[in-house]
Amino acid sequence: MAHEEDDGRTGGGVTRRRPLREQHVEETVEVAVPVRTAYNQWTQFKTFPRFSAVVRDVEQVRPAVTAWTIGYGPVRHRFLVEIVEQDPDAYLAWRGLEQHPTHEGEVEFQPTESGGTAITVRMLLRPHGAVKVLIRSPRVTELAARLVRGELVSFKHFIEGLGQEGGAWRGTIRNGRVQHDTPEPPRSRVAQWPVG
Repeated sequence: MAHEEDDGRTGGGVTRRRPLREQHVEETVEVAVPVRTAYNQWTQFKTFPRFSAVVRDVEQVRPAVTAWTIGYGPVRHRFLVEIVEQDPDAYLAWRGLEQHPTHEGEVEFQPTESGGTAITVRMLLRPHGAVKVLIRSPRVTELAARLVRGELVSFKHFIEGLGQEGGAWRGTIRNGRVQHDTPEPPRSRVAQWPVG
């Protein structure tokens, strides 16, 4: 599936989508549920350990930040991830918040002609230290692509087995900040005294 480049703007001049310029890994899977259902379930990060082979735990730290624990066997790695852009039923982009960020990525949800959803995940790997030498190997990129593909297929089986989402987060995030549908009312600087 080709990724259409856009200028990062929508009709109202709102900044949107940060397309990855380099795509080390890109995988797509079609799921037999509508976009809204696929998107809603994807945003339930805490359920990832139920279908994932590598995600062990996901903890919500702040509205746009989660802590992920991944691993295989006894090996575990915990790291923070920030959602930098999120558009309901369409797009989600993230970046690692480690001292030396190791990855960033995006996931797109597009309707298919059959009424299902094409889910495309793109990840840019940014290793540091000795791992940086290894990542130059096509085998490592191939292994990462297989891992992403396997996780997508597992998600496909999970959501198709459920048939409906087990929850949803319908918010919008721009530049790492949650956008509210209605602006919060201004707070008065005058003390509020009890009445009655």
